[in-house]
Amino acid sequence: MREYIEERALEIGNYILNNKATVRHAAKKFGVSKSTVHKDVSERLMFVDPELAKEVRKILDTNKAERHIRGGLATKEKYLHRTE
Repeated sequence: MREYIEERALEIGNYILNNKATVRHAAKKFGVSKSTVHKDVSERLMFVDPELAKEVRKILDTNKAERHIRGGLATKEKYLHRTE
């Protein structure tokens, strides 16, 4: 793997771990696509730092489990501002 890709995977993994960030937040922060972030942390990171990859996986699983709640809150917020 190219060195800059490994470095990016480590940086993204650490960012997600330290900030409990979602894939979307990480993608926006690093200026890459959600697909790139997902591939970096789910595939490439395992080769570079398996322990970090496991920790990041836990956070991503938590985010996935909670996403329907966040979506509902976002929709609620949207319609609250619409009536004002």
